[in-house]
Amino acid sequence: MYLSNRVNHLAESQTIAMARKSRDLAAQGINIISLTLGEPDFNTPDVIKQAAKKAIDDNFSFYTHVSGYVELREAICGKFKRDNNLDFTPDEIVVSTGAKQSIANVVLCMLNPGDEVIIPAPYWVTYTEILKLSEAKPVIVNTTIENEFKITPEQLKKAITPKTRMMIFSSPCNPSGSVYSEKELAALADVIKQHKDLYVVSDEIYEHINFVGKHASIAHVDGMKERTVIINGVSKGFAMTGWRGGILAAPKWIAQACDKMQGQFTSATCSITQKAMHAAMMLSVETTHPMRDAFKRRRDLVVKQLSAIKGFKCNNPDGAFYVFPEVSYFFGKQHNGNVINNATDFCMYLLEEAAVSMVPGAAFGDNNYLRISYATSEEKLTEAINRIKQAVEKLK
Repeated sequence: MYLSNRVNHLAESQTIAMARKSRDLAAQGINIISLTLGEPDFNTPDVIKQAAKKAIDDNFSFYTHVSGYVELREAICGKFKRDNNLDFTPDEIVVSTGAKQSIANVVLCMLNPGDEVIIPAPYWVTYTEILKLSEAKPVIVNTTIENEFKITPEQLKKAITPKTRMMIFSSPCNPSGSVYSEKELAALADVIKQHKDLYVVSDEIYEHINFVGKHASIAHVDGMKERTVIINGVSKGFAMTGWRGGILAAPKWIAQACDKMQGQFTSATCSITQKAMHAAMMLSVETTHPMRDAFKRRRDLVVKQLSAIKGFKCNNPDGAFYVFPEVSYFFGKQHNGNVINNATDFCMYLLEEAAVSMVPGAAFGDNNYLRISYATSEEKLTEAINRIKQAVEKLK
């Protein structure tokens, strides 16, 4: 029964926990609508599936280089040049079993106990938990819905200390859907460049689900590529969550360290997944637009219908497939003795009363909010919001 302090201090992902609760209730015959997981409800494109099938038929079933076979890494470099105007070489690319592993690789390779890492909140649930493994200290910088959940240069400057070694953020953002513009990234970079030992982990896994134009990466700002680690992958933009294919692009010395780390944890990701990723990297960005456009329609639907319910305060997110409404209006209200004290209570109330599952904002650093994933059909979204409306009308 003895477990390490390391695992005992690690929290379970609340996203996964709420999804499990939903499945458990559904197994009991309850008609649950789950808006928890960040998983596209689209199928992997046929051309990618065909590449995987061919790899199996060709017996491409042996170990590859830890960082991925070289032709795949060359194709990833081609993608960065084509889509982002960034120049990488294959020895600056590490392919992993998902963006989550890529983040763990770089955190464990670059941070020591006591180092400080700036994380704008709301943030993806796993950032702070991975930091626990490195014994680095998260420095949370709170943002607000009024500022579109974006950190300002002034906030960033104030958060930096002599112990600061890293900043981790995502754009498009999970859970807020916020997208940083080139101008906003350049302003943050001006602050970062004043500190020679400060590096950025830029999580760009939602790159292709962007409703406002061309994706902007902080690595494209002059002087930033050599101190930026880009995290990407195929899960979101190509509907390949189960394939487990992540991408890290970084200065060679960082990539080599991550290759070394990964070599002891997992070695290379699945060889068949690598062939599928290769096919995905060869596709033009326009291939992803039908799914992006479908998500935009869903966003418009959810924001319009949620905003019509008194107490839900929504912004209009520019990317990903989440809305992150502020729900403090409901705190202190109750139904049948069930008192709502925070967003966690509110999520549990809606799960029990409306059979709709969402993730409380506490998982992302602010328990005044909740995250709604609209990666499901418009019919289910409309039904879910109708249920939510009926449930909140019972609160007094």
